[in-house]
Amino acid sequence: MATGSRTLWKGAISFGLVHIPVGLHTAATEQGVDFDWLDKRSMDPVGYKRVNKRTGKEITKENIVKGVEYEDGKYVIISPEEVEAVFPKTTQTIEIERFIDAGEMPFIFLERPYYVAPINKSDKVYALLREALVDTGKIALAKVVIATKQHLAALVPSGPALVLDLLRWGDEVKTLDSLDLPPAGRKNLSAAELKMAKQLIAEMSGKWDPEDFKDEFRHQVMKLVDKKVKAGKTETVIEPEEEAPESSNVIDLTELLKRSLKGGTKSGGKGSSKTAEKKPAPKKTATKRPASTKSTSERKAA
Repeated sequence: MATGSRTLWKGAISFGLVHIPVGLHTAATEQGVDFDWLDKRSMDPVGYKRVNKRTGKEITKENIVKGVEYEDGKYVIISPEEVEAVFPKTTQTIEIERFIDAGEMPFIFLERPYYVAPINKSDKVYALLREALVDTGKIALAKVVIATKQHLAALVPSGPALVLDLLRWGDEVKTLDSLDLPPAGRKNLSAAELKMAKQLIAEMSGKWDPEDFKDEFRHQVMKLVDKKVKAGKTETVIEPEEEAPESSNVIDLTELLKRSLKGGTKSGGKGSSKTAEKKPAPKKTATKRPASTKSTSERKAA
């Protein structure tokens, strides 16, 4: 992990009576070309407007309500109070619910990775959990709230680090029922065909090296950008900056490890007699951002 990596979230891994203070760091970035919209007359950023789609007229924030479409053209209106009542509560914990065999997790559920690093002198317990997962071949399934959104996540050992992979919820992954797929097995495959396929795979096999694979479109566009910068063909645009929410620190409860191992609570943290100190994260200051062609996942709050 690069020195000086900004901590996006602070909290604790929680299982049994154990709380391991940790911070989350971005483990991946999307490197696609970011085309922002600008007003060609003034080079001002172009943003979204609240517009009534039927009349085409702009409306104020006060006249907007939130509706959920339950049938084509039919909506249920949900009030701010009703939204607040069911909003996920920020607990600042990665609450482990279950340990599963690492091979049980299908790749299709993986969505976004974060590096997990120990803070507040929790190195020893952090290393203990990491090595225990390695030795048992397990990963941890957990729930965590990040930027007001609840996520299912997998805590996975990766070299010296623990990685928190945000997962898609079970009902977000489509089934195979609608696909016309050949049946599993080798019933319709000849031995010769299978042998040739294996030979081709062997010839094209190699070691994993991420440096071997580049986004060629992005590299070509950025070469063009660099050429225009050197030629002085640039414009100045003032963009608003986004502020990252701060989080509270969590007390290191390493001494509770022995009590948990003696059967103080079941794995998963439910029924714990002590919990980490919790404070609601301060609300994020709203800022306007110009529209762009960034991918949906990049626009979401991590």
